[in-house]
Amino acid sequence: MTLGVCELLWIKNVLSDLGFKQNETIRLYCDNMSAIAIAHNLVPHDRTKHVEIDRHFIKEKLEAGIISFSFVRSELQLADVLTKGVSSKVFNESLFKFRMCDIHAPT
Repeated sequence: MTLGVCELLWIKNVLSDLGFKQNETIRLYCDNMSAIAIAHNLVPHDRTKHVEIDRHFIKEKLEAGIISFSFVRSELQLADVLTKGVSSKVFNESLFKFRMCDIHAPT
């Protein structure tokens, strides 16, 4: 999640340098309810000790209103087809959403 936030902030700065100002909150979609809960939780726990620096960075951006997190089910996460082994159903649905066609299909 921290790497995603860093990438979003970098893209926001690049767009700002190009003259595209964005004043609204950047939305990061996440399929992990626990990670979203930890980011919003004010009280640190023993289980989050190894991610303490990342949690503070994310919390700072949340409180400033720069980012917000939205939950998306794993089945709807388009990036999964590029990073994980998915079922053929999910793969074909992702191809349709990406508007990709089978180059080997008969025409």
